[in-house]
Amino acid sequence: MNTIITGASKGIGRALAEKFASEGHNLAICARNEENLKSLKKELETKYSGIQVLIKSTDISKRKDVLAFAEAALKMFGSIDVLINNGGIFLSGSTCEENEGTLVKLIETNLYSAYHLTRAIVPFMTSSAKPHIFNMCSIASQTAYPNGGSYSISKFALLGFTKVLRQELLDKGIRVTAVLPGATWSDSWAGVDLPQERLMDAADIADTIWAAYSLKKSAVVEEVIIRPQLGDL
Repeated sequence: MNTIITGASKGIGRALAEKFASEGHNLAICARNEENLKSLKKELETKYSGIQVLIKSTDISKRKDVLAFAEAALKMFGSIDVLINNGGIFLSGSTCEENEGTLVKLIETNLYSAYHLTRAIVPFMTSSAKPHIFNMCSIASQTAYPNGGSYSISKFALLGFTKVLRQELLDKGIRVTAVLPGATWSDSWAGVDLPQERLMDAADIADTIWAAYSLKKSAVVEEVIIRPQLGDL
């Protein structure tokens, strides 16, 4: 089985790489930092013998980088079983006060990356016995938060894209799931003075996605909403 994960070197993406590798999936993973990717590749291939891990330094806000990553993954694996559009960025600010260009940057990174990669990969998923696409949305995809601004706009759009994609791929047997996590420990929260249990563990998000994928192909989890037990921040 072959799985693509964007934004895989840290946080939820890294937890997803660990989970799918532990289940015997070959991986094509990307992030901007090549050294982090090299370290992760070595760790996964050592820990889970028999799997193959393709890495590629990629700026997912750039269409040419996204397509180059897709081309590399397809050249190595030929067909893809799971596509996880996880990569993205967060920039805070209110819509009327954030820096000029913030919306463009967030749309390019959080929405267009998933759009371009999905279009490139879908034709090579139809031969899979159980093809599945996961788009990493956010609680901000359904609730506008203070200083969420363009981030929330981009995530609302990603959720809309996911819904459209699900309808379009019904007859192709490709399941599509939107994942809407709340606050989860990652570099974005580094240094925050909060107890560990206040935010979610990235491994719990990865386990939830694996559980959704593990269902029989006749069933699909359309949306997953997962929040910290003590509520949103």
